[in-house]
Amino acid sequence: MIRYKNEQIIDDLKEKMVFLGGPRQVGKTTLALSLLNDGNERHPAYMNWDVVSVKKSLLKGELPGNEKFIILDEIHKYKEWRNLVKGFYDIYKSERQFLITGSARLDYYRKGGDSLQGRYHYHRLHPLSLYEINTEPTKGDLMHIMEFGGFPEPFFKATSRHYKRWQKERVSRVVQEDLINLEAVRDISSIELLAHLLPDRVGAPLSINNLSQDLSVSHQTADHWIQILENLYMCFRITPYGIPHLRAMKKEKKLFMWDWSLCKDEASRFENLVASNLLKYCHAKEDYDGDEMELHFLRDSQKREIDFVVTQNKKPLFGVECKSGDQKISSRIAYFAKRTPIPMFYQVHMGEKDYEVKEHNARVLPFTTFCKIIKV
Repeated sequence: MIRYKNEQIIDDLKEKMVFLGGPRQVGKTTLALSLLNDGNERHPAYMNWDVVSVKKSLLKGELPGNEKFIILDEIHKYKEWRNLVKGFYDIYKSERQFLITGSARLDYYRKGGDSLQGRYHYHRLHPLSLYEINTEPTKGDLMHIMEFGGFPEPFFKATSRHYKRWQKERVSRVVQEDLINLEAVRDISSIELLAHLLPDRVGAPLSINNLSQDLSVSHQTADHWIQILENLYMCFRITPYGIPHLRAMKKEKKLFMWDWSLCKDEASRFENLVASNLLKYCHAKEDYDGDEMELHFLRDSQKREIDFVVTQNKKPLFGVECKSGDQKISSRIAYFAKRTPIPMFYQVHMGEKDYEVKEHNARVLPFTTFCKIIKV
């Protein structure tokens, strides 16, 4: 399957190295190998740090001969990976192309040592979305991706038994392998517990105080642990959209999971699915077009809320409100349409109705139709 990032990565490789980050098992290696003519894990151009023989070759500065395109997979697990990659690129940049993949945030873990700034483009690969699997998505596609999530393996296997086993193994591997390799954390079991607690907090303002009490740790520790899980692509938080003349909430953030299928409640799962698609839209435009994209929510002191606000270069593009059914337009859209500079509102739902309300610059539409608007 050709992913939405393929052409962008091919184009960027003509200029610099490309770093490809994203959650574990989201398809980074499969995408990288698809760029090779006869790509598979045994191709000499594919160099996985976890393979002992490859590790020895890389530490000796050896790259396969006659290969113009090199894939370095999971190399961020090596403490001095920045200097190693910098050396390869500075020597071979006119002769070879380098694609660096890893499940941890490569941009975050490049702290210290010689900077790689100016030597790479960074791309984030997201789970499958409705528009990526079908440019004319159906209600059946929506129900399928709601149930099995957007990670390729469970999505295509599409059985409950396989999904549950895959899910259990994935969460354990992220915490037990990625976390241990990248962070000096002692209380691994508590972070694993945190990972299981977070899906129940999706969609509501996240109280770090409540989490710290549940985990019996300090506020600072709980917040740091969430940051770690963000860096490992387990979850992400969005900030309030502040408007000077409006008494909007400015401190608490909302949390969502990279894998929306972890949410047991259908309404939370749908809201998380929408959040994930909007984040994918923002990252796609930011990584390739260079725009400063941000995903927010809007909530005032009276708890009136718009689920999402997307901004481009600090200016609002549109707001999105989620509804499980195709009810009439939300009163909150009517309220904020008169009081904010947000030019367009979408109320997305799981039903069939599609209509405009020009008075509020709003459109009520199925989420399957909205996916064709943002095209990710």
